[in-house]
Formats: sequence, C-alpha cells, structure tokens
Amino acid sequence: MQLNNLIKINKKKIRVGRGIGSGRGKTSSRGHKGQKSRSGVAIKSFEGGQMPLYRRLPKRGFKRFKKSKVAILNLSKIQNILDKTDNNLKNSLDLKILKEKNLINKKYLHLKILGTGDLKKGIDITANFASKKASDKIQKAGGKLSLVKK
Repeated sequence: MQLNNLIKINKKKIRVGRGIGSGRGKTSSRGHKGQKSRSGVAIKSFEGGQMPLYRRLPKRGFKRFKKSKVAILNLSKIQNILDKTDNNLKNSLDLKILKEKNLINKKYLHLKILGTGDLKKGIDITANFASKKASDKIQKAGGKLSLVKK
C-alpha cells in the first residue's frame, strides 16, 4: 500500500441549489433558462450536436411483407424421414405427402430440395425447386427428381 494508491472514501457529497455560499447555488450549474435548466428534462438520443448513434450505424437488411412460403429439405433430412419406420413412405415423396404425415408445416406452398447429406435409397421426389448437387445425388442413389412449376 502506498500513498498514491489510496482512495479517498470520505468525500463530501455536494448538495446543489442550497444557497450562494455552497458554491453550487442559484442556477445549480444548469445555466440560465432554457429546456435543460428545468427539472425532469432529458432530451432522448440527443448527443450535443454529434451524429446520434442510431444515425451513425448503417442500415441493414430488408424484411419482406410477402414472405415466400418454401419448405427447404436437405437430403440428410429426407434420409432421416426414410429411416423412420413409422412414416411408412413408399417410393415417392412430395409436398402433399409431407403435409399429410405432418413432417412439415401446412403453411408451405412450395418444396425445395438441397444437397447437404446423402441418400442411401433411391426415391422419386417431386419438388418445385432443387439444387444441382441435390439432383446429382438423387440420381446416383437410383432415385428420380421431377420438378413441378407452380
């Protein structure tokens, strides 16, 4: 412990607006008149003429009003569906079957197949959209992909 590391703990709290002799009397360091001299005033997001934070930051993104209702399925997810015995899917898979089996939500209007994962068994898939990688993997597995335009 050294003298320069000591912290003063008995500092007297200055009570503003308690007379001329206190050093913080009359206007209580608020200046004269004006909005900020009154009590209960805080100008929201005003940073003293500096560009406010909400205007300094860049605008990002865009939120569509009309969201596209496309169900996205990877090949790994399709393989998981096929592995489960209680789904008892035959050799075909499309949006209607997925909705009937409650595997996807009923709000979806289109089906998109993406190529993450692998298929072990050939299956006929009917979808609205598919990636090249997905279509290649489906054909390698002995399945068939047919695209429907709606």
